[in-house]
Amino acid sequence: MRLIDSHTHLYLPEFDADRKEMMARAESCGVERFYLPNIDRESVGQMLSMEQDFPGKCFPMMGLHPCSVNEGWKEELKWVEQYLGERKFCAVGEVGLDYYWDKNHMQSQQEAFTLQIKWAKELGIPVVIHSRESMNDCIDIIAKEQDGRLKGVFHCFSGSVESAARIEGLGFFIGIGGVLTYKKSKLPETMRKVKRGMVVLETDAPYLSPVPYRGKRNEPAYLKEIAEHLAGCWETSIEDVGEITSANALKLFGG
Repeated sequence: MRLIDSHTHLYLPEFDADRKEMMARAESCGVERFYLPNIDRESVGQMLSMEQDFPGKCFPMMGLHPCSVNEGWKEELKWVEQYLGERKFCAVGEVGLDYYWDKNHMQSQQEAFTLQIKWAKELGIPVVIHSRESMNDCIDIIAKEQDGRLKGVFHCFSGSVESAARIEGLGFFIGIGGVLTYKKSKLPETMRKVKRGMVVLETDAPYLSPVPYRGKRNEPAYLKEIAEHLAGCWETSIEDVGEITSANALKLFGG
């Protein structure tokens, strides 16, 4: 079985004690690639170290997370632009909007998101979108900016069939993680109706652990639990889910 974790924060301190063992567990479960979204200036160093320590397996992105958009966000974006100009990254991410934690910087978040989208178009790389309690606004901004050059993924998708259809209509992928396995989640119903060619798998580790690991630290080895639930939604094998979503991830990021 082949799997790709399209969104995972393996550079965070939660993995400092057993990072090599965690990677070995993931690879033993068939996880071949790990795409690392950036958060802010503080996360860059350790993220790039992961790329060096696991060449050909860990692929870093560059961007400013919406929860890191505060009073000094314009200065923060200067170093994001500098990094993007200095070397190649697989995507601009993790970027977007988050109205759950902070509604005081909504306008700034939208401006930062739009600017980083423009950089992605100029560089010809995808955007990886965080859209917590802001799905419609994120979709609207993407629709406004879509000129045929824009591609990307709505990470941690948990929306409706209608939202999925809008996203697919813009040529974007949806990232499916542990929420799919939750007992009260309505996502399985949505996943029965989406286009299979627009779905990628993710863990968002160390967050959002799937059942039966909910409440514990998440890690890429648990991607197989998400794939198994998606196989049930699609009435196919977990191997087919792995092949389909891995091919989709490679189409999205290149490789």
